[in-house]
Amino acid sequence: MTQTFKYCPCCATPLALITQSEDGGDKQRQRCPACNYTHWNNPTPVLAAVIEYHGKVLLAQNAAWPAKTFALITGFMEAGETPEGGVAREILEETNLRTEALKLIGVYDFQRMNQIIIAYHAVCEGEIRLSPELVDYRLLAPESVKCWPAGTGYALADWLKSRGHAPQFVEFFKRDPSTRQGA
Repeated sequence: MTQTFKYCPCCATPLALITQSEDGGDKQRQRCPACNYTHWNNPTPVLAAVIEYHGKVLLAQNAAWPAKTFALITGFMEAGETPEGGVAREILEETNLRTEALKLIGVYDFQRMNQIIIAYHAVCEGEIRLSPELVDYRLLAPESVKCWPAGTGYALADWLKSRGHAPQFVEFFKRDPSTRQGA
């Protein structure tokens, strides 16, 4: 997802796609012809947590999502916080759970949203109380969790592999072979 700015945040001049020489060659970016501001459109870091709660994986449903859609707890870093501090804060804000142990699973490219996902395994304790942004949750045995083929689903798959489980992926678009064109 590419952010498109229309005006320069420094001088309010309309931005234009301007090609300039940068390290590695010419690059076309949104730039201000008046003050030379460049909109870099860098990826946004997003934090994600595979929450382990009493031996089970917690998946939550966001209020804006369709029914039966559950995923990892995610959120954005705040200025001045570490990724570890940010993911623990997000877990507390969204589930009321305290993070007792935290380990990096990996860093994942999510170009569709222009994000970099920093995913952690978090062992958590406390009483689950969802924030208003979440409407439901599920606690699932790790071996029964199904991953999704996008974004944080790959982090969940890597965590499952690290625990000796073969990840299974949900098929969002199952095709009926009898309806194939040309068949």
